[in-house]
Amino acid sequence: MTESKEKIQWFRNHLLTWAKQNLRDYPWRRSKNPYNILVAEFLLQRTDAETVAPIYETFLTQYPTLEKLALAPVDDIAKLLQPLGLFFRAERLSATARTLEEKYKGMVPESETKLLKLPGIGKYTARAICSQAFARPAAVLDTNVARILERFFGIEGGRVKSRCKILWSAADTVAPATEVGYWNLTLLDFGAIICTARNPKCLICPLSQRCHWFDFN
Repeated sequence: MTESKEKIQWFRNHLLTWAKQNLRDYPWRRSKNPYNILVAEFLLQRTDAETVAPIYETFLTQYPTLEKLALAPVDDIAKLLQPLGLFFRAERLSATARTLEEKYKGMVPESETKLLKLPGIGKYTARAICSQAFARPAAVLDTNVARILERFFGIEGGRVKSRCKILWSAADTVAPATEVGYWNLTLLDFGAIICTARNPKCLICPLSQRCHWFDFN
């Protein structure tokens, strides 16, 4: 990405100003507990946050610690997560819990590299855990983030956004040096509320003044 530092800073400033009044509130966002955040990120895979919220709280009531989750039968976990679909999610979450108990003494690792070795954890989930639980400077990329970057900067990413090196590089470039966890939440919510896939709210968008997509649509 060849955008000027000034434009990137403008982009950051306007999004962070928007975030002060508009970030959504979910129970996992009030926690810095690595286990709680790991559970939330598993549940959020391919599922919207509104659906996850009540199940997340029930899940933590039943499995409040990594140790209890590691000891739970997979079928019991799957039954609890049934409203979310994707049976393999329960299998992978159970396998991850057992691995963490056996290899990491019941601790969630702070390293993206180590997290990526766990069942069911890809680049997005690893970086989300790193940024939210450990305040690591790890930018994330999902369809919401990709859409914002493509539209505002006029980037053309690949068909599979989560694997696009151009978009991952752009996500890293535009992220601030500090408080990247907060920045990640800002992008996720902005994409869900303002820069939506259909009928984006361009007329009230704080980025429209310099948005490449708005200029040409």
